[in-house]
Amino acid sequence: MDILETDATDLVKRVHGGELHPLDVIDAAIAACERLNPILNAVFSTRFERAREEAQAAGSRSGALAGIPTLFKDLGTPEAGEPQYLGNRVLKALDARAPADCHVVRKLKDAGAVSIGRTTVPELASGNCPAACENEAFGDTRNPWDITHTPMGSSGGSAAAVAAGIVPVAHGNDGGGSIRVPASANGVVGLKPSRGRVSWGPILAESWAGLATQGMLTRTVRDSALTLDAIAGLMPGDPYGCPAPAGPFREAMSTDPGRLRIGLCDVNEAGPLHPACRDGARAVGDVLADLGHRVEPAWPAPFFSERLVDLCLTIVSVGIAQTVGLLESALGRSFGEDDLELGTWLEAERGRGISGPEFLDAITRLNRFAREMAAWWEGEEGFDLLLCPTLAAPPPELGVLVRHPEDRVALWRDRIPYTPQFNITGQPAISLPLCVSAEGLPIGIQLAARYADEATLIRVGSQLEEAMPWSRHKPAVWVGDP
Repeated sequence: MDILETDATDLVKRVHGGELHPLDVIDAAIAACERLNPILNAVFSTRFERAREEAQAAGSRSGALAGIPTLFKDLGTPEAGEPQYLGNRVLKALDARAPADCHVVRKLKDAGAVSIGRTTVPELASGNCPAACENEAFGDTRNPWDITHTPMGSSGGSAAAVAAGIVPVAHGNDGGGSIRVPASANGVVGLKPSRGRVSWGPILAESWAGLATQGMLTRTVRDSALTLDAIAGLMPGDPYGCPAPAGPFREAMSTDPGRLRIGLCDVNEAGPLHPACRDGARAVGDVLADLGHRVEPAWPAPFFSERLVDLCLTIVSVGIAQTVGLLESALGRSFGEDDLELGTWLEAERGRGISGPEFLDAITRLNRFAREMAAWWEGEEGFDLLLCPTLAAPPPELGVLVRHPEDRVALWRDRIPYTPQFNITGQPAISLPLCVSAEGLPIGIQLAARYADEATLIRVGSQLEEAMPWSRHKPAVWVGDP
């Protein structure tokens, strides 16, 4: 069996036990990247020699992630000396490099993880479609289950690399579903932590007015717990705080969640719902009921609010316009249409046209939505979890989501009706790879919990992983194949 066919938790045990040296694991990841990345185009920049040096120096040190290979998404996660292109052709041509590590990079390295490179993204988290990982300057990233399909985005490169087995865990971030959406599309686990659980520091205080959160993509629930323990924490000056967990998240794996009240949302009031996604959510609801939980059709009244997408896009458009402005200031030059993909240019132009009062009004309305949503989880009759599909349809073929950049919102909004809500509320949510379509494409099922209650997601996710094991399913592009 290939070293990388197991998960990070098992690899750490083998490194700590002396069965493996970190260099063995890193060499395996490098070989997998060299063999599989030409097929997937998930990794645009590598640091193989530095990774080998770091692994050799680490030995069998006792870090929680000792010797574990990982990858960093090239958005919002600077790594000292490494490319910081943000999917943009100008930054690529200039070979822009990060001056220092951000919090997430430093925390993972301090835990013993070793970066082997950086993953592909849509330009500035926008491009011709933020929900796809199809980039004019870096090419299309392909889904390892079917390379004619998109891995979706914006953490599509990281998700594809984890799904194929290049690395057991990889970094992502999530401003509207960008961890959970590609987790669903690639058949991996994607946990979006609570707002304030993981710092954006030291360069950023927040991203997109608090909508975006740092996190990880993994193949197992226990690896999600392991990596969240590693990256969680605040830095001085952070604008948000999050109540500390009762104990390490990895300990939640062995704790019975008790009998929970779970609302099942198996409809899409905002648009169409693919039968496989609907049936998958219902099937998981049946399993949870068999496990002793109280499952009933229910979801928060404002869940499918008609203005939700427009309000979020107001925040995102201003954020993209701000990013372009910051790049212009840093480079001492303006960005024109030829410097950006059409979708990014249109989004930045829209953001520049939004007034201060309009921006603050959007924040006020989103905060009102968050309070209305939170009430559903509270009180004696409150629910513990919401269960729903992660996506309203399996991942489409490459080219579908980017074919009309000027109409890109219409192309993807019907597919993503379940994830932005929890970026607004700041609640934790997880996508689990529990189902597969008739065509063999992954279908993720999402669970969302009360604010700061990642532990319940980990406990129930662990129950489902045991009851509906997904490790038997392997993509067409997989590290264990010759």
